[in-house]
Amino acid sequence: MGSKVKIGLFGIGLDTYWSQFDGLLDKLKSFQLRIKDRLEQSGTEVFDAGMVDNPDKAIAAAGFFQKSGVDLIFLNISTYALSHNVLPLMQRVNCPVIVLNLQPSEAIDYEKFNSIGDRGKMTGEWLSYCQSCVTPELANVFNRAGIKYHLITGYLDEEYVWKEIKEWIEACSVMKVMKNTSVGVMGHYYNGMLDVYSDITMLAAAFGSHFELIEFGVLKSLREKVSDDEASSKIRRFKDWFNVSSECSSGEIEEAALSSVALDQVAEKFRLGALAYYYEGEGDADYEKIVTTLIPGMTLLTGRNIPVAGECEIKNVLAMKIMDAFNTGGSFSEFYGMDFNDDIILMGHDGPAHFKIADGKVGLVPLPVFHGKPGKGLSIQMKVANGPVTLLSVCQGGNGKITLLTAQGHSVEGPTLQIGNTNSRYKFPLSAREFIDNWSKAGPSHHCAIGVGHISDKICKLADLLSIEYLSIC
Repeated sequence: MGSKVKIGLFGIGLDTYWSQFDGLLDKLKSFQLRIKDRLEQSGTEVFDAGMVDNPDKAIAAAGFFQKSGVDLIFLNISTYALSHNVLPLMQRVNCPVIVLNLQPSEAIDYEKFNSIGDRGKMTGEWLSYCQSCVTPELANVFNRAGIKYHLITGYLDEEYVWKEIKEWIEACSVMKVMKNTSVGVMGHYYNGMLDVYSDITMLAAAFGSHFELIEFGVLKSLREKVSDDEASSKIRRFKDWFNVSSECSSGEIEEAALSSVALDQVAEKFRLGALAYYYEGEGDADYEKIVTTLIPGMTLLTGRNIPVAGECEIKNVLAMKIMDAFNTGGSFSEFYGMDFNDDIILMGHDGPAHFKIADGKVGLVPLPVFHGKPGKGLSIQMKVANGPVTLLSVCQGGNGKITLLTAQGHSVEGPTLQIGNTNSRYKFPLSAREFIDNWSKAGPSHHCAIGVGHISDKICKLADLLSIEYLSIC
């Protein structure tokens, strides 16, 4: 879930105008009040520094924002303003700035404007539409000063403008989530998956997340102390959240419940916001039993905003966390096959799933074998609900740089594989052949996170806020 964002807001103008044009300052302040009210309607806390029209006010506003701990600043261009009234402020704050180049309306009412007659009043009216005059000046100074900024150009009540503002706020909220997320890494990588191996240092630098390396023995120790009452309560929860197949034995359900309680305790002990894991326990019967009973508990964690990725896919659990923080799900997935008749791609995975994006109740079924892994046990059967979806992969290239890779498509109706995995059919604007080629060449691991809705624009803004690279396939 996203984290609440504190917003700083200030307007800029030229103080020379206020004595020259009666009523102009009040009019511009009323526009800024409308912006503040609209921002507050989105549930954010707004710290309004008012009109900054000289360098002293700029320095005072910077102190106000620092004291308030704002996460994101909106600079409202009220009319023409001197850039030296803005630079001191931006040099003193350490958070992203969105420059609002917003006219009061789509266009000046020329007929009404020209009928005023008094050229002084006409000039004052024009100056309330003069936002674009200073936009190049600010951009020039910010570019030369090395100050990062983003522009939104439009008019005050334009739908496009408020969609952009909302997306920047959401992206900032998710950035805060990532910076405050503790990612558990339990066990080891699936041996030989070179694409999955992760550079935790670079990931911590890119997202600001904390990584906690957890011994599998911690889970084993906690599991051994689970009470009968705790296990019984968890079994009831399984029946509430899962469509439990009659093929599941009571013994399998009981073992999974013990592991699920212990997993909850691991998450609480390390204050986890995400978890990547893999283990086989070869040669130790106790460990082997535990690792075959984890999927139901991992799915419950994922459903309550602690996404879990198998095969120790650390990069991909970050992608899942991003999707979850945008409130769009984020289910662990990989390519299962291609249907050239229908021009679609099959995708799914064994292991945890995300309730939020399921088509109906998530199924809990027994598997006679975990393909590519030791043992057998309970697994998840799920299809992603039909409709728009976004794929996200956190990639690391040969140069070490982190990239957010997205694609937008649709989960579509049709036959899927009933093999006790998450499994869905996806159609993209590109042909299936073009999609798999272009996606693969972009450099992801073979896993990705899938969320509902088309949110590539939001993810692009998140990448911008984090100063990491972004690439979209479609």
